[in-house]
Amino acid sequence: MRIVQIAGFLGSGKTTLLLQISRALAEREGLKVAMVVNEIGEIPVDGKIMEESGMKVMDIGGGCICCEVAGTFAKTIGQLYKEFGPDIVLVEPTGVAIPHQVKAAAAMGGRFAKVEMGPVIVLFDATRPDELLDMELMGRLVTSQLADADVVAISKVDAVSPAERDRSMAAAREVIPGAEFIAVSSVTGEGIDALLARIVGGLQPAGAEARL
Repeated sequence: MRIVQIAGFLGSGKTTLLLQISRALAEREGLKVAMVVNEIGEIPVDGKIMEESGMKVMDIGGGCICCEVAGTFAKTIGQLYKEFGPDIVLVEPTGVAIPHQVKAAAAMGGRFAKVEMGPVIVLFDATRPDELLDMELMGRLVTSQLADADVVAISKVDAVSPAERDRSMAAAREVIPGAEFIAVSSVTGEGIDALLARIVGGLQPAGAEARL
């Protein structure tokens, strides 16, 4: 069971992207998908509708899964493994969560399930790079989030000019030059296929003779 984290500061478009990716993984890739949501985003996740599409949605409240409810999160991972058996679990933490702490909490789920860690995807909003990296505002938090990324998804690129897109990517690259960078738009679909390829990474549907 591969655990993939989709993180990023408040308002970066995590929930919208999560919904698109989850549907594509299930419908196009034939994978069994579960979602663990630790925050209500701009577009609420309707668990009943998602489950009718063959996906499982679990909402964890009461605190951030990287600290206050880490134990609950780990047990949720085990519950999903035993009761649903997904190929991929997509995790949306709160907008102020630190990805490596969420990853550590997810790894605790290994006590209850056979898990592997997929990529940590951190969204960076192309419409407000200066605000996000302002050290007198939320810059310290955002740079900590970016520093944990395997993939930085420059989000909302449909809403900015090519020059602004490049400037946002350059600003994020200064924080973590070794990450993979993908420009993404939930409106036009740009970058979605590249993210899917990174998430799946050779994983085969449950029941296949060979899988990671």
